[in-house]
Amino acid sequence: MSNEIQPTAARLQQDVTAAETSVDDTLITISTLMSSVVAARRDISGVPVVKGHATIRRLATAQLALVDLSGDIHRVHGDLVEIGRETAGYDLHECPKTAGTNVVPLSSAA
Repeated sequence: MSNEIQPTAARLQQDVTAAETSVDDTLITISTLMSSVVAARRDISGVPVVKGHATIRRLATAQLALVDLSGDIHRVHGDLVEIGRETAGYDLHECPKTAGTNVVPLSSAA
């Protein structure tokens, strides 16, 4: 493997994991917000049901968009693993984190 590939692979590994985690964290945050909005609509009198319903639908749409985004990020992860096999000769059956490849850990790549 060339000297260029190892640090690039390590950086991509870190960036993909960060993106996956970020999307999951955002999905959790939006889900918490959804719970709070539904509870507020139930508990606070004077909030028009129609306005509350529209807000809940918007949040549900945002959640679905995040679920789609999460799937896309995971597909990108798979694409990058395949590129690693083709380009760097990795013999990966799983993500590099669990497959035991020769990718240099980020702490060693710097």
